[in-house]
This record gives sequence, C-alpha cells and structure tokens, in this order.
Amino acid sequence: MIGHWDYLGLMAACLLITLPLELVFAARVYRRWQVLLKALVPVVVVFAVWDIIAIARDHWSYDPRFVTGIDLGTLPLEELVFFLVIPVCALLSYEAVGTVIGWAGRRTGRRTNLARPGSAARRPPNDGEIR
Repeated sequence: MIGHWDYLGLMAACLLITLPLELVFAARVYRRWQVLLKALVPVVVVFAVWDIIAIARDHWSYDPRFVTGIDLGTLPLEELVFFLVIPVCALLSYEAVGTVIGWAGRRTGRRTNLARPGSAARRPPNDGEIR
C-alpha cells in the first residue's frame, strides 16, 4: 500500500542513487551550485505555474491518499520536489556520461567530444588536483 510519504521517499532515493555520479564520476553538479540554480529556476517556475493553472482549472488534482497534505498554495509539496529532483538527477547523469565519454576517448587516444560539441574531452582527476 502506498502511503503519504512514499513519493517523497522515492524522490530522496533518486537523489541518493545519483549521488555517486557527483562523487565518483566528477559530475560537478552540486559543486557548481550557481549554474545548477540557473538551470533549475526556469524549470521550476514554468512547471509550477503550469501545475497551478491546471489545478485551478480542474484539469488534474492530487489524491490526498498519496500526498503528505503539505501544500504550497495549491501546489502539493511532492510536485515541487519532483520539479527540483528530476532535473538534478538528469544533470548528474548528463555530466557523468560526458566525463566517461572523455575518459574513454583518452584511453583510446581519440578526442571524443560527443558530450560537449566544441569542447575538449574531459579527463579523470589526478590525486590532489583541484578542478
């Protein structure tokens, strides 16, 4: 049976599962928090406004059995958390893939710019290196 806090638990699990991408694959999403905020703010604003309008027009609603009951205006907390967590996980995945592609290119001796056209391939950090 799904409870009131299960969805927030799922969002926390998404962050926890993608955390190694920041630590192991040098995704540098959390370390560049200013860039992260610039990426998140438009997404959160656009989709929050969209949801608020849709709720006001009765296009959709949220079953109280599956949300905490904590609302920010008419927007359930879970929806706002979704708008924050999923883009962060996507950015972590994107940056980690770019790092791995760069590592693979260095191992094969080829420059691989698939992750960022026009940029040099990334390389794994050396011990003690500051990025």
